[in-house]
Amino acid sequence: MTAPPDPLAAPGNARSEEPVLYGISNCDQVRKARLWLSEAGVSYRFHDFRLSGLDPNRLDAWLQRLPWDALLNRRGTTWRTLDPARRDPVTDASSAARLMLEDPRLIKRPVLESGSDLLIGFSAARYQSLFGQKDS
Repeated sequence: MTAPPDPLAAPGNARSEEPVLYGISNCDQVRKARLWLSEAGVSYRFHDFRLSGLDPNRLDAWLQRLPWDALLNRRGTTWRTLDPARRDPVTDASSAARLMLEDPRLIKRPVLESGSDLLIGFSAARYQSLFGQKDS
């Protein structure tokens, strides 16, 4: 069975060029990233995991480009308070993906997709490198 095409990647869709910031609106790192993008004048779309969930195909695409343990946030409260019976079996990309799809709060935030670039976590220097200097 083939997955439906991603509407954001559809030819002729202006939104396919727009960066997408994935995260949770009340996350401090997501807030910093959103503020940086706004102040830099970068137009972007925000995808809130709590409101919209996460497409399994999107997560698979990220896991093809990044190690699973770079995407899984083991430092956050969600991981630390997770029942060990759910946490302990996470030993590979497949088990990590199942858990991240069940609870996208376990994904290190924010995730920024811009063209072929994929950034995990917020770093002003990395965002600056990606988007360049904006005229004041």
